[in-house]
Amino acid sequence: MTQPALFKLGLIINSYAGLGGSVALKGSDGAETAQRALALGAEPKAPLRVKQALSVLLPYQEQLYFVTGNAGLGEQVLTELGFRHQVVYTSAQEPTGPEDTRALAQQLGAQADVQLLLFAGGDGTARDICSVYPERRPVLGIPAGVKIHSGVYAISPSAAGKVVEQMVRGQLTSVVHADVMDIDEDAFRQGIVRARRYGEMYVPAELQYVQAVKMGGRESDELVLADIAAEVIENMDDDTLYIMGSGSTVAAIMEELNLPNTLLGVDLVYQQQLVATDVTAQQLEQHIREHAGPVKLIITIIGGQGHLFGRGNQQLSPTVIRLIGKDNIQVVATKTKLQELGERPLVVDTGDPELDIELAGLIRVTTGYRDEVFARIGLI
Repeated sequence: MTQPALFKLGLIINSYAGLGGSVALKGSDGAETAQRALALGAEPKAPLRVKQALSVLLPYQEQLYFVTGNAGLGEQVLTELGFRHQVVYTSAQEPTGPEDTRALAQQLGAQADVQLLLFAGGDGTARDICSVYPERRPVLGIPAGVKIHSGVYAISPSAAGKVVEQMVRGQLTSVVHADVMDIDEDAFRQGIVRARRYGEMYVPAELQYVQAVKMGGRESDELVLADIAAEVIENMDDDTLYIMGSGSTVAAIMEELNLPNTLLGVDLVYQQQLVATDVTAQQLEQHIREHAGPVKLIITIIGGQGHLFGRGNQQLSPTVIRLIGKDNIQVVATKTKLQELGERPLVVDTGDPELDIELAGLIRVTTGYRDEVFARIGLI
């Protein structure tokens, strides 16, 4: 029998986390939603994001030993990457559900020598684990869901891998409390954010790699938002197709245009008229390819985290972003929102590491009327 290695990790993968993102369903909670997303052409992203996280740990294979569930719960990814592991829970259903996440978490929680539980999913997955996993045992989430308001997730898959790497090397020992948050998906699909705290879990205290709890609510400084909107609208070209991203700052621009807005989705504007609402990644690709003129993306950052891509806007897929081009991405944000980041860079977590590298570097941010600042997109 294979003996456990020096550092023992638990692994739980919610294989169907994030399915609803690329097809504009704004969540994947519930078997019915997951099946609908698959029918619309969505592909599971969680296993790929776990591979991105664990690839950082390949040099430490001899020091690591995983305990996990069968098949898509973790076994398949660990086998493909060549990590030693033990299956301690077997699900009888496919796809697996929240009850499997909780059952596996209970099994892992019963093993006192599991030094860190890694899990991939969104806020629903975090809630399930929080409800059954021992309170004072450290965990770390690999972001893979549409909704990620909780502070228990790393800011990207590779960041999660780097946190574990530091722990394996003995560079991290302390942990901090982090809130587990979730929102009402039905309200979310109507553009209403109702976040609620469901508990807290311990996460490694490495603030460079672990995200802050997402800030809810709309910007209150209406004058600043009006200035940003005026700057963007004044420079809109009649031959350009504008992709309007999610968030309250972009919503302010749509309001100034007197156009309806999908607050938590992606809309299309041409000649200051709405041409499509709440579009999917596939629909975006089609519109971009069919448009004869330039295409530009208007996007804002997520308050408290600094994410441009990868948090609630998975419709902006790597293919879509490449079709648009970095030079045609216009970031809009208030200086207050930028200052809240401190010295942290903006973050891109597109799901394509090569694209993340291409996007890194300085980028202009529109912060008011005739007012811009430079911000840095970093690599995590």
